[in-house]
Amino acid sequence: MRPDDDAVPFAGLGPATVVDAVEALGLESDGRVLALNSYENRVFRVGLVDAAPVVAKFYRPGRWTDAQIEEEHAFLDELVEEGLSVVPVRRFGGRGLHHHGGWRFALFPLQGGHAPEMDRREVRVALGETLGRLHAVGARRAFATRERLDIDGLGWASLDTLLDGPWIAPALHEAFEDVGSSLLEAVEVAFEEAGTAHTRRLHGDLHPGNVLWRDDRPHLVDFDDARQGPAVQDLWMLLDADPRRREAQLVALMECYECFCDFDRGELALAEALRALRIVHFHAWIARRWDDPAFPVAFPQFADRTHWERVLGEWREQLAVLRER
Repeated sequence: MRPDDDAVPFAGLGPATVVDAVEALGLESDGRVLALNSYENRVFRVGLVDAAPVVAKFYRPGRWTDAQIEEEHAFLDELVEEGLSVVPVRRFGGRGLHHHGGWRFALFPLQGGHAPEMDRREVRVALGETLGRLHAVGARRAFATRERLDIDGLGWASLDTLLDGPWIAPALHEAFEDVGSSLLEAVEVAFEEAGTAHTRRLHGDLHPGNVLWRDDRPHLVDFDDARQGPAVQDLWMLLDADPRRREAQLVALMECYECFCDFDRGELALAEALRALRIVHFHAWIARRWDDPAFPVAFPQFADRTHWERVLGEWREQLAVLRER
C-alpha cells in the first residue's frame, strides 16, 4: 500500500516492505527487522547478510520536502568531514534519500552508546566542545530550504491548532486562549529585548536523549529537526531547570565551546522563551498526529480534562517565569 492511498500515516509499512526497500539498494537482508523507538518517522534496525545491521528511516509523508531532507543529509556530511561524531546517511549512487513503493527512506549506520551522565563535569565539557565545533560549521552558511526557528510557526500556529481542535474542554477554552496568548506575547517581548540574534544551522532538538555517550565522547543523533536559529536553542535543553545547577552546567559547557565558536551571552535570556515555545508546540504536535495510531497509544492522557488542567497550570507557571525575568 502506498502512503498516499490511506489517510492513516505509515499504513502498509510492514517488515516485508522495509526489507524490499533495503534490498532495492543492492543490499541483502537476513530478514530480521526490529522497529526502533520513533514517533515522527518510522525507524527500523534491519539485519544484513555478512554485514553489520543498518538503520532504515522512513520519513513521515508530507512533513519535509525532498530538498529539506537532502539538506539535512548534506549538513551531516559536512559535520563528519570536520571530525564530529554524528551519524551520516549512507549513500548509494551518490544519493542518500531514496524512494520505494511511494515511501521515502534513508539508511544510516547503527550507532551504539548510552545516555550521558549530565552531572559529570567531563561530560558537559566534552559536550561543550562538540557543540562549539558543530555551531562553527553551522555558521558557515544558512539552510536554504529547512525551516527557521520562529514564534509564528512554533508558537501561534500551535496555539491555533489546540484552540481549533476538540481537545480542550469548553470550560477551559477561554482560559487557554488567554494564558496561551499572554505566554506567546511574553515570548515575543523576550525576543525583542534580546535583539537580533545571530542564527546558524542547528541540531534543533538537542536534549540528552539525542546524545549517546561512548568511548568517552558524545555522539549526536537524530537531526530530523535541524533548522536555522540562535545557538542557545542547542544549549538550554541540556541544562538543569534549577538556576544554581544550571549556572554550573553552563560554565562547564562554555569552557570548551568558546574555543571553537563565539557565543553571544545575550542569547541566554531566550532560554525560558524557547522553553515556552517548546511546551506549546509539543501539545500541538500530538494533536496534529492524532490520526497516527501510535499517538493515542503513547499519549492516552491527551483526551482527559485533568491532563489539560495540568497543561494550563504549566503554561501559567512558564508565563510567571517569563514575566519575572
